[in-house]
Amino acid sequence: MKTYIGTKVIEAREMTRGDYNIYRGWTIPADENPGDEGYLVVYGDGYKSWSPKAAFDEAYRPMEGMTFGLALEALKKGFRLARKGWNGKDAFIYLTNGSEVPFSKLKDETQRALITHPESVVKINGHIDMKAADGTVVCGWLASQTDMLSEDWYVVY
Repeated sequence: MKTYIGTKVIEAREMTRGDYNIYRGWTIPADENPGDEGYLVVYGDGYKSWSPKAAFDEAYRPMEGMTFGLALEALKKGFRLARKGWNGKDAFIYLTNGSEVPFSKLKDETQRALITHPESVVKINGHIDMKAADGTVVCGWLASQTDMLSEDWYVVY
């Protein structure tokens, strides 16, 4: 067998094994403990299951208090993110997808900078931008060492 690691966004709430069986309308098997702690898990496609607490805690983390790695995964899924440690209220980061822009549509100073390779289309790579607290947009936001090592990232809805 191969080993896998995965990241997905789910909804969950605490629920014992016994309560899950009642929820599903099932009779709990004699060899299962109805008092086992766990979670009702609802996946993006609506599929529902029960997960034992230990397995759940190993696989999932709340979307508040994320590591930078989990925050990047959330960005790739289209979420906007911020840090509790940021001073600026209402600031958040988001992923901007790549695009292609006709050379003729670029600003004059950008055209001059690219004049050695005046392609008909300029490819702009995907990048992370930030909506700053003052309402401006920072194109090409860069994470600091503190940002990358913090575990206070959360989703901005």
